[in-house]
Amino acid sequence: MRLRQAVRALVLDPSDRILLDRWRSSDCGADVWAAPGGGIELGESHEQALRRELAEELGLAAFEHGPEVWRRVHLFGMLGGYDGQQERFHLVRIDVFQPTGTPDEGVLERRWWTLAELFASQERFAPRRLPELLATLLRDGPPGEPMDVGV
Repeated sequence: MRLRQAVRALVLDPSDRILLDRWRSSDCGADVWAAPGGGIELGESHEQALRRELAEELGLAAFEHGPEVWRRVHLFGMLGGYDGQQERFHLVRIDVFQPTGTPDEGVLERRWWTLAELFASQERFAPRRLPELLATLLRDGPPGEPMDVGV
């Protein structure tokens, strides 16, 4: 099985709002809200890939690279012959910020979400349990080891 290696950022502002992108999911045809990020290029570290992705997609260049808190494997047909993606989520705390970068072609919308909005929403998130996972992260802080958060 060929898995593309990827990084994602849980971008949180001082009010604990999270920045998410809305995508049309290729595996189910539904819209999914997910953390920004993307593939790790050959020779890049996780930090280098995350810095490149956030600079390109959000215009966010200056930030503290936080710990890896979650991991997930998502199987679906991808361009390039991949069977899916292995994602590593890093916590990125920032000051008040308005994205200015160029979203990936597949991004339909981008917005800030409060935890209450996540819990009240009928939208689909990736990972599926994002509201509960984020609530735990905000309450308990980063885990000692990255957690597998499932699909």
